Amino acid sequence: MGAALCLLSAACFGAMAVFGKLAYAVGVEPGALLLLRFALAAALLGFVLLVRPDLRSGGARPPLRLVLTALGLGAVGYATQAALYFSALERIDASLVALVLYTYPALVTLAAALLGRERLTPARSAAVLVASCGTLLVLLGAGGVRFDSIGVVLAFGAAVTYTAYILVADTVVHRLPPVLLSALVMAGAALTLAVRGIAGGGVELGFGPAGWLWVGCIAVVSTVVAMLAFFAGLRRTGPSTAAILSTFEPVVTTVLAAVTLGEFLAPVQVLGGVLVLASVAVVQLRPRRRARRGTGRRPADGIRLAFDR
Repeated sequence: MGAALCLLSAACFGAMAVFGKLAYAVGVEPGALLLLRFALAAALLGFVLLVRPDLRSGGARPPLRLVLTALGLGAVGYATQAALYFSALERIDASLVALVLYTYPALVTLAAALLGRERLTPARSAAVLVASCGTLLVLLGAGGVRFDSIGVVLAFGAAVTYTAYILVADTVVHRLPPVLLSALVMAGAALTLAVRGIAGGGVELGFGPAGWLWVGCIAVVSTVVAMLAFFAGLRRTGPSTAAILSTFEPVVTTVLAAVTLGEFLAPVQVLGGVLVLASVAVVQLRPRRRARRGTGRRPADGIRLAFDR
């Protein structure tokens, strides 16, 4: 179930690039798109919590420290990652931005090992290598890229920020329900982007119904559903496994772009997708073998037990 949730999250996030292209085509600006994405998602999740109070910590008020941490994940982590990503996108090709960004699974795995949260097993190391190679083929199969050192630094900054975001989220995801955690993260990001928009002279919202349609798709599918599935999957799998499984995202983006936008899907990209799926199989076979040996312990159990203490 944890792997399935991570893959669902990756698919929803992967659709965002296509939704974004369609939104830009009808006049939606990047600043407005980001602000509306997080604001609408926060409002929708808040409504869900209002209608379903049982989704909040069994009615108990969460500790203020956890609430502030969750808000900070959005205000600092998510908002910063998005700003760095779109700044890099202005300087270098999208395929190169995505390629540099998807160094984060390896960064998460290595950081989790250095922090003592997870063991860097041969199977996990192999999964990182296979997923990274597959992602490389998927992204570079799109064609040539233009290089800009500042753009690459910005993209790598987005990868580092997302690495920190996942590791910090892993310390909170076991203590707050996914819906509440997602709502707080979205609210934090929306607040930061609103302040940024006001400081920059305002946000342009004069686009038509088609723009609102694609913005709504991004807010609901590529934010609310994607975020809930990611946190729920992270809770069951641990940070490095969730990061490795999330490399399915660029595969989804490439396929959807080929189907909806008519972009050519080269054979090398298909091969890359197969490698990414192979990495999913690697991380899934490992726990099952342990279960058969009678250990009954998943790779994330060490993290979970540490947080339970």
